[in-house]
Amino acid sequence: MRTLFSFLAGLIFSIGLVIADMTNPAKIANFLDIAGSWDPSLIFVMGGASVVAFFGFRIVQTRQQPLFGERFVLPDATRIDGRLIGGSVLFGVGWGLSGFCPGPAIAGLVWGRWETVLFVATMVAGMIAADWILGQQADTGRGQQQAAE
Repeated sequence: MRTLFSFLAGLIFSIGLVIADMTNPAKIANFLDIAGSWDPSLIFVMGGASVVAFFGFRIVQTRQQPLFGERFVLPDATRIDGRLIGGSVLFGVGWGLSGFCPGPAIAGLVWGRWETVLFVATMVAGMIAADWILGQQADTGRGQQQAAE
């Protein structure tokens, strides 16, 4: 049952991205081009998502446990550090250059455009590389800690 509802949530999210035309890189480029052919319509998409998230988090805070899980997994990080800033900059540059962010790119795979496939492939490669790099850093930190003991 949990898998079914996860699938349905992803499907509804993907349909919303397609309806909002967020799978179209030209739409994103026009949204980001405030000095040129600016298209502010995505502000309404983001605003609508923020309203839904606001009320969703309020509902979660009143419940003891989720319907299809043992516990809620909510973000608890509050620190602004180099990883957060670096990741934000990397996301913004990638979004601006490609016109894709991860969700719309995955939803856009249904159109079979080579640009979308290339973006998703490089995104996955970047995730694997980041995981490997962070794993190497963690291993180095553990090694240094063990050497100090």
